[in-house]
Amino acid sequence: MTALATSNHEPRTTSSALRLFQSEHLVLFLAAAYFLALLPFTPGLAARANLVNLLATLLPLFVLAVGQTFVLITAGIDLSVMSTVALTSVVGALVMNGDTGWLAGHPLAAPVGVVVMLALGAGVGLVNGVAVSRLKMPPFIVTLTTMMFLSGLAIWLTKSKTIYNLPAAFNALGGSIGSAAAIATGLAVLAHLTLARTLLGRWLYAVGHNPWAAGISGVPVAGVVTAAYAASGLFAAGASVLYTGQTETGSPVLGQRLLLDVIAATVIGGASLFGGRGKVLWALFGVLFIKLIDNSLNLLNLSLFAITMVKGGVILLAALLDSARTRLATVAA
Repeated sequence: MTALATSNHEPRTTSSALRLFQSEHLVLFLAAAYFLALLPFTPGLAARANLVNLLATLLPLFVLAVGQTFVLITAGIDLSVMSTVALTSVVGALVMNGDTGWLAGHPLAAPVGVVVMLALGAGVGLVNGVAVSRLKMPPFIVTLTTMMFLSGLAIWLTKSKTIYNLPAAFNALGGSIGSAAAIATGLAVLAHLTLARTLLGRWLYAVGHNPWAAGISGVPVAGVVTAAYAASGLFAAGASVLYTGQTETGSPVLGQRLLLDVIAATVIGGASLFGGRGKVLWALFGVLFIKLIDNSLNLLNLSLFAITMVKGGVILLAALLDSARTRLATVAA
C-alpha cells in the first residue's frame, strides 16, 4: 500500500512541476522568490525610495521589451533598439533645446519633439523591416548594421556632446513616475490589444510559427514582418522619450548598455527565439525579474563586470529555458 501511494504521489509531483515549468507565470514566481531570498541580505531592497527607483528604471525598459516582443514573435531580432533610443533622443533634443533648438522657446516644442522622435523611431524600424522582409537579409546582420550606423550618426550630430535645457513639459513625461507609468501603460495596452484582438496580431503569430504556411494561407508575410520591426522602432522611440525625460538631456550614448537587459527580459519572460510565442504580460514579468537582479546586485556593491557576467548567465539560462519549453510543446503537440 505504501509503495502504491508513493508511486501515485510521484507522478502527481512531476505533473505539478511540469505545469509550473510551462506556466506563463513562472518568471513572476521566480521574481518573487528571488526578492524574498535576497531581502534579508540586501540592505534597502524593500525601502520605499529603492522601490520607486526600481519602478522608474523598469518602465522605459518595459516599453523596449514590448517592442522587441513583436519582432521575436516573427522569429526575428532587433539589435538596433538602443541606437534608436540614442538617435531619437538627440534629434528630439535638437528640436526642443531651449538655446539653439529648431523650435527653441516655442510652446509646441515639446509635442513636436515627441512626434518627431516617434516618427523617426518608426522610420528606422520600417527600414529594418523592409531589409529583412523584402531584401531577405538576416535580421541579425540588418539590425547590427543599423545599430552601428545609428550610433555613429547620433555622435556625429552632437559632436559627442550632451544636449541640455529641454522643455520642462517634456522632462515631466519621463521624470514624473505618474506620467511615465501612464505612457508605459498606454503603450502596453495598445500592444496587448494589437496582439490579442486584431488580425495583425494573429498574422504575427502565424508568421512566427511557419512563414511558408502563413503565406500559403493568404497572410502578407513581408508586410507583417515589416510591421513588426516598425513597431519595435516606434516603441524604442517611446522608451527614448521616457529615458530622455528622466535624464533631462539628449545623449548620443543614452542606454548604451541596456541591450543585454532588453534581450534577457523578453526571452526570460517567455518570448521564443524560435518565433510564434510572446505576450506583453510576459515582457513585464521578464523586465521585473531582470531589474530586480540588476537592482539587488547594485545594492550589494558588485562591480559592473560582475553584474554583466550575471546577466550573461541569465540570458544563457533563458535561452536554455526557451529551448526546453519549445521541445516540450513539440512533444505535447
